[in-house]
Amino acid sequence: MIRLGRISYVNMAPVFHRLEADVEEISGVPTELNRRLLDGELDLAPISSIEYARHAERLQILPRLCVSSEGAVDSIQLVSHVPLERILSVAVTPESATSVVLTRVLLPGAVHLPADEEADAKLLIGDAALLSAFQDPTPHHDLGRLWLERTGLPMVFAVWAAPEPVPGGVLELEEALVTSVRRARAEPERLAYEASERYGYPPGFLARYFEKLRYSFGPRERAGLVTFLELACDVGALERVPELRFVREEVPA
Repeated sequence: MIRLGRISYVNMAPVFHRLEADVEEISGVPTELNRRLLDGELDLAPISSIEYARHAERLQILPRLCVSSEGAVDSIQLVSHVPLERILSVAVTPESATSVVLTRVLLPGAVHLPADEEADAKLLIGDAALLSAFQDPTPHHDLGRLWLERTGLPMVFAVWAAPEPVPGGVLELEEALVTSVRRARAEPERLAYEASERYGYPPGFLARYFEKLRYSFGPRERAGLVTFLELACDVGALERVPELRFVREEVPA
């Protein structure tokens, strides 16, 4: 049975909406799944795109799935009373790797501080970012929107990766995950109501949120990922841009 990682945020609801696969599902925040995948405790998981790049020699990625947005994503927010161009310090969440580097790319002059320290801005991701939109009137800056404005490309926050040697059945599981996303897209109201029951957000809010998320790993997403990794190198967050190595069907000898 494949040990399948699941990000514990609501953004995974479409991927697991009607998943028909015999798996051991293991939930955690992104940085936790990153660690568990690299430690061999998971067979397949969505891994922060920057962490994939840092360990690409040990991993292969699924060719059809990612977690991305083309513009505002809602669940990755920089919250600050200070105007964006005057932010000199950011308190960053320990739950994310990609979003922290994306903040460095977008605000290269800002110093990063632990999440509990005072700063000009704070970085929120996942459900904390969504909840903040309801509770905090402080101006919010969506990192997905800022990225699109800068590059014109989608932002790939995570890829689905498996450690080498890749376990058998991973591509069959990818097909099941893709099918689940398709079913979720075909019944958006049902997806929103079921996710509302699990996560507690209003169905209408979740329906709009799910429209902003992208899961297909097409040519534009791959271009966006490579661009992000190139800019991560420019700010010293990555040594080099690795080759994207994909899981492929085994060819019989």
